[in-house]
Amino acid sequence: MNTAITTSEGMVLPVDAMALDHLHPMARLTPLRREELASVSQREIHRRLREALPMAEWQAQSQAVYLLKGQLRLQCRNGSQCVVVGGSPETTMPLTCQQDVPVGAKTVTEVEILKIDSNLLDLTVTWDELTRPATAGNGEDSPDWTVMSGIVGARSLSDGVFSSLPPAHIEMLLSRFERVPVCKGDVILRQGDAGDFYYVVERGRCSVERMVGSSPMALAELVAGNAFGEEALISDAPRNASVTMLTDGLLLRLKKSDFLELLREPYLQRLSFEEACHRVGLGATWLDVRFPAEFQQDGLPGAINIPLNELRGALPLLDGRKEYIVYCQSGRRSAAAAFLMSQKGLHAYLLAEPYNTMGNAVLGGRT
Repeated sequence: MNTAITTSEGMVLPVDAMALDHLHPMARLTPLRREELASVSQREIHRRLREALPMAEWQAQSQAVYLLKGQLRLQCRNGSQCVVVGGSPETTMPLTCQQDVPVGAKTVTEVEILKIDSNLLDLTVTWDELTRPATAGNGEDSPDWTVMSGIVGARSLSDGVFSSLPPAHIEMLLSRFERVPVCKGDVILRQGDAGDFYYVVERGRCSVERMVGSSPMALAELVAGNAFGEEALISDAPRNASVTMLTDGLLLRLKKSDFLELLREPYLQRLSFEEACHRVGLGATWLDVRFPAEFQQDGLPGAINIPLNELRGALPLLDGRKEYIVYCQSGRRSAAAAFLMSQKGLHAYLLAEPYNTMGNAVLGGRT
């Protein structure tokens, strides 16, 4: 899937999703997730030498910014400067997530920049890790959520009803779906009826039609991975179209009452950074649930690193007598991890402030 490059000269060029393959944390995502993120990312070419790039504006907009090609001169908060080269190891992480976040950048050569909304990126990473079959642990016959673009796609997570779901409840949400075998010709939804369920097509094809006057109008054909009936989860409006199976198949169905129940934020014990440091001084352990490349970039001193999608398998190895203070980039992955640990009887606390907002106040204390 391609998106477009916006250049400083107004040119538009195609972008291949492979541009994300070596960047972190996208490199650890499934290929489908990377394609979806590429479709909502922006890529810019800046041709003018010594052009000042709007780093402060990008940071204010919560943009994860990567240098793909060319050379940039970065100015750090402490007054030092350095030149970074696109394609080098240090540019596989966002420029806006460096240990010493640059306050300015000027082009040394022509450069290519990739930008993506950091909140969407982190949300996609969280869902991707929690929906992998190895994480779910529901047996060989469990749904493969990684291919369900209708529920875990980048656009669905940014604009759909699941964008408001507390991360700690993602895994529980998936467990609430029930499998429903269906046959060719079955009418799943009927226009005008009340809506109580949301559906994902696991296998098969179905048609979506709407009556216009006395004539049916075909709207779409849905295939495996697609979803429908989302409005039933958030409103009492009647169905605005009918859905009929074109083949035999299998649907995943979620009750409205289950979804509304899971919208409530679960109770998690949160600590300020100062409180967390105090507990660490008394013997608690920092637990970083980001990917190894993120942890190596700016992990806290003394922290252990267990990525979220590996945590379930590691739980039996954690010490039930110790306290763990869990953190990640934004708080989403750490919330899911702390909730999972608490369910297993471990003493888990959640760092109250998103790690990516604490900047040099935290990173300056690294050893």
